[in-house]
Amino acid sequence: MFKQILDRMRLCIQKRYYVMTLHAEEEMDADELTIYDVESAVLTGRIVERQKDKDTGEWKYRLRGTAAGNDEVELVAKFGVTGKLVIITVYLL
Repeated sequence: MFKQILDRMRLCIQKRYYVMTLHAEEEMDADELTIYDVESAVLTGRIVERQKDKDTGEWKYRLRGTAAGNDEVELVAKFGVTGKLVIITVYLL
């Protein structure tokens, strides 16, 4: 259903055209995840939900994928105004 969006997200990961929010980095640390886990989750994952931010009207996407260590990971991401992928949060399932 969201194939084009997912393809665009994967391309951003492959080209290192993404940023992590401070919140996402804190959650990564709390769950002992690495940047490779986040990249792997996007590259192997699927979009499970699209959410509209009630304040900004922007679309956010909840993805579920596999971390480099084979753990199941979920993350929320959106595209910023520059086109970069913005990882908002990430967590182990």
